[in-house]
Formats: sequence, C-alpha cells, structure tokens
Amino acid sequence: MTSKQRAYLKGKAMNMDPIFQLGKSSLTPEFTVAIDESLEARELIKINVLKNCFDDPKALGQMVAERTHSEVVQVIGRKIVLFRQKKENSKYELPR
Repeated sequence: MTSKQRAYLKGKAMNMDPIFQLGKSSLTPEFTVAIDESLEARELIKINVLKNCFDDPKALGQMVAERTHSEVVQVIGRKIVLFRQKKENSKYELPR
C-alpha cells in the first residue's frame, strides 16, 4: 500500500466509529472470524482496544491483519484501522 493510498483511507476512517472493542480476553478465534466477516462486508473497519487489554495495540493490529489477510492502515493510540479491498464492487477507489 502506498502512502497516498494510506492517506486516502485514513481520511475515510476519520469519521468512522469503532465497530469492535478488544477487551481483557484479547484476540480470540471468534473475534478474528467476526473481524474477517466485517472486512468482507465493509472493507474498512476501526477497532477500539480497551484499557483492560494489556496487549500492545500495534502488535494486535499486525496479528489481526495477518490472520484476516488485510492491511493495517494506522494505529493511533488504542484505535486500529484495517482495510481489505473486495475483488469486485469495491466502495473505495484507491489512488495510484
């Protein structure tokens, strides 16, 4: 992903609300499946890491991205933004 594409997706994610919250149970297989399904439907999602989750948000972002075959757009504080483009009928037209 180029920096131009990352900046475009950051702008789109700015107004989004987190649709998942990672808590003390951290990353479970069920949570990974739910994220995978939402990426299939939405393409761009935001995850909130709660204070009672003691794992590093950057490490969690990389782990989720690997398991769901997506890309980490950004990790700011305790918010993770992930993106996986659909093969057909994508909502996001990424700049080149």
